[in-house]
Amino acid sequence: MEVSVAREARLIEDSFVDLPDTDSPSKFAVAMAKPSSKENDAAGDDEDDDNYVEYVPVKKRRMLEAQMILRRKGGRSASEAVADDPDQSKPAESKPSLLVKASQLKKTLPEISPTEQLVQQEKEMIEKLSDRKTLMSVREIAKGIQYTEPMKTGWKAPLAIRRMSEKEQDAIRKQWHILVEGEDIPPPVKNFKDMRLPDPILKKLKAKGIVQPTPIQVQGLPVILSGRDMIGIAFTGSGKTLVFVIPLIMAALQEEVMMPIVAGEGPFGLIVCPSRELARQTYEVVEEFLVPLRESGYPDLRPLLCIGGVDMRSQLEVVKRGVHIVVATPGRLKDMLAKKKMNLDNCRYLTLDEADRLVDLGFEDDIREVFDHFKAQRQTLLFSATMPKKIQNFARSALVKPVIVNVGRAGAANLDVIQEVEYVKQEAKIVYLLECLQKTPPPVLIFCENKADVDDIHEYLLLKGVEAVAIHGGKDQVEREDAISSFKSGKKDVLVATDVASKGLDFPDIQHVINYDMPAEIENYVHRIGRTGRCGKTGIATTFINKNQSETTLLDLKHLLQEAKQRIPPVLAELNDPMEDVDAIVNASGVKGCAYCGGLGHRIRDCPKLEHQKSMAVAGSRRDYFGSRGYGGEI
Repeated sequence: MEVSVAREARLIEDSFVDLPDTDSPSKFAVAMAKPSSKENDAAGDDEDDDNYVEYVPVKKRRMLEAQMILRRKGGRSASEAVADDPDQSKPAESKPSLLVKASQLKKTLPEISPTEQLVQQEKEMIEKLSDRKTLMSVREIAKGIQYTEPMKTGWKAPLAIRRMSEKEQDAIRKQWHILVEGEDIPPPVKNFKDMRLPDPILKKLKAKGIVQPTPIQVQGLPVILSGRDMIGIAFTGSGKTLVFVIPLIMAALQEEVMMPIVAGEGPFGLIVCPSRELARQTYEVVEEFLVPLRESGYPDLRPLLCIGGVDMRSQLEVVKRGVHIVVATPGRLKDMLAKKKMNLDNCRYLTLDEADRLVDLGFEDDIREVFDHFKAQRQTLLFSATMPKKIQNFARSALVKPVIVNVGRAGAANLDVIQEVEYVKQEAKIVYLLECLQKTPPPVLIFCENKADVDDIHEYLLLKGVEAVAIHGGKDQVEREDAISSFKSGKKDVLVATDVASKGLDFPDIQHVINYDMPAEIENYVHRIGRTGRCGKTGIATTFINKNQSETTLLDLKHLLQEAKQRIPPVLAELNDPMEDVDAIVNASGVKGCAYCGGLGHRIRDCPKLEHQKSMAVAGSRRDYFGSRGYGGEI
């Protein structure tokens, strides 16, 4: 026991013995590894000298390492350095971390107000969203083809109009509430005669009761007739269809006179629509103006309706004879082009009707694929009632020096529609619907969010003795066309539909639109209520709301009602509105409301449409792992 205590004492004493001064790291390592003779005696013969390493305290090791570093740098020992500067014996301060440096840099930067910070965040979000593939063909992108000059046409406005000063032109635009953007904008023309339209077209317009052009036609027709690319934005029922149909007919006439189209050639002009019903309606408008031209001895122009749900053989027969104008939906058009049943080699005129809906409904890649079939420059026209800045910026990539013609705010509701909003519990809606039908005489249009509700309401109305028809995406083409035609002709009093009937369809006599469900996106609401109050007539739109709607959607609705100077129901007036305090943001960013969907009740960071599309994109990216039906579907 006494031997072990003595041994421990000697070990503690030896730990404070200074190691020999070393000149190099290698000598230091040998000195560290070599045991002292005293330790050998205490340990006895059974200890293995080769494997024993003496323990050196951490403090001493750090000091020795500092000595070696100083020798390398200045050639002086640690003791010399300490003698010169006693503060050197203190441990060196550690360098500041990157986090500390970043916070120090932030302190030096000028302070950014919360408003400026929000504007900066929104700009970054919009830039990120705009970072998409351009709306151009693969061939043009690959070869770096860029068109810098607009296409030339043989049309010119009368000399008196061309000689108008900028001030006079601006006075006319102000009178008609027309906003324009672009370079070398053609002057507005206030009557059809000065647009130099053929007599049969003028007579047909007069027969239809169209004597004076609407604001979008006053500026839009001269722009398109001049050969310029254009983005046209105007409220529903303002006559946008005539703006792109009449110039297309005149361009096709000019082409046919110069070089007649032979069998298998064509088309010269193409109009793309998001739904079959809108495509058929546009085709009927084209036909309506071609008949009087044909009867007056003008060259025979052949139009084609290219939509799904119709036998392709009848469409191919028109193509074989040579076609001048094609009105199409993206799916069937892409199919015809892919199978080489039709080509766009001679096509010089392209219109995307309801352009923002074409992109939003997932047709973006189809449209880009259609662009691949163009062999030369074309005049491109985009039209819609709701076209947020996001779509305008994206669309500019496909246009050459575009002229933007805007009548009112993009996404604004038609001022000829009286908007009534009523709070109705979910279970009471179908009963209250019958009361609402008594407000006006038929025809009445009822909109629902999903197909099941359309079928339920249709059945309920039939049981109550109401003459009703229904359309939605689940019905075949014949049923859809029969329903639309019987409703338009007055054989049926009520049409129940999903949003498939909300885009661009023209029902001239409708006085009342009922929104059985308030749509999640305010754009759909604007399109729905635009089915009434067309061509200067007054209409009523009744909308049912309840706690099932999100607060963001209700705030958008509240701001839309305020903008149109409509009555605000108490349930909307009581909502806590965060947009009341964002005038500074609007002034700083130049964007009123959401830049993504056009809603006035929220900013882009709270956009429900953006959130929905993100979730859809995530679901689509996962689909490969779970079969074509996604999560929980049958494989």
